Amino acid sequence: MNFIETLNQAVENHQSHLSVGLDIDSDRIDSKSVLDVSELADYTRKVIDATREFAAAYKPNMAFFERWGSAGIRWLEETIEYIGDEHFLICDGKRGDIGNSARQYAKSVFVHYGFDAVTVSPYMGSDAIIPFLEEPKKGAFVLCLTSNESAAELQLQKIDGIPLYESVIELCQRLNSNANCGLVVGATQESKLASIREKAGDMPILIPGVGAQGGDLEASVRVGNSDGVALINVSRSILFAGDQSSKAISVKAREYNNRMNEILEINSG
Repeated sequence: MNFIETLNQAVENHQSHLSVGLDIDSDRIDSKSVLDVSELADYTRKVIDATREFAAAYKPNMAFFERWGSAGIRWLEETIEYIGDEHFLICDGKRGDIGNSARQYAKSVFVHYGFDAVTVSPYMGSDAIIPFLEEPKKGAFVLCLTSNESAAELQLQKIDGIPLYESVIELCQRLNSNANCGLVVGATQESKLASIREKAGDMPILIPGVGAQGGDLEASVRVGNSDGVALINVSRSILFAGDQSSKAISVKAREYNNRMNEILEINSG
């Protein structure tokens, strides 16, 4: 299967547009002692077990693994193996180098770790994106208009009257000959999401920023999936739900998935 077929199959098989972001922050886990990597790995497995039924995708955030050095890399490898091959896997690494460096990153993400997709920064232009699009079975979600407060400092700046984020969409369309290039659009950017979806056509969209960041879930689901597929990523609101028990995490993931499906049913009706 090619990239978009793999993504669509994960969505259909799980009846879900939920991506669970694995931002396992030791500072947010309730504990009476400082946690080591083995305990963080235990917590990660608990999250995966509690959300398998409701998630279409998992998105490990590389920063939370890499900060632990070689032990963190082993934890990431074990996490990927534990998730298995029934879910879509996104490497949240925001890679953005050029030339041979980008090709090495692509080999690391796709060959070594076995991710289906990776988040990529377009700041250095097409050289930073193309190596992640050369294999039709794999793909990239390119940062377009993000949910962080300082995004406007660059992404809304205009060149010849065109906002930079719109230029990113045009660039990604030109590079999308293998139909494996998507966009990252923050859920807090709901006022611009409809125009982004219209300009992007049926390109897949990864939408973080729902939950702790306050993004609009209904608009993200409805508009994001109006022409093409959108994954809605939720991290902290699920990872650290309630008393952080398996039940609390599972309940929250189910709530998000059920609400997304309700929105899609209403929209299709």
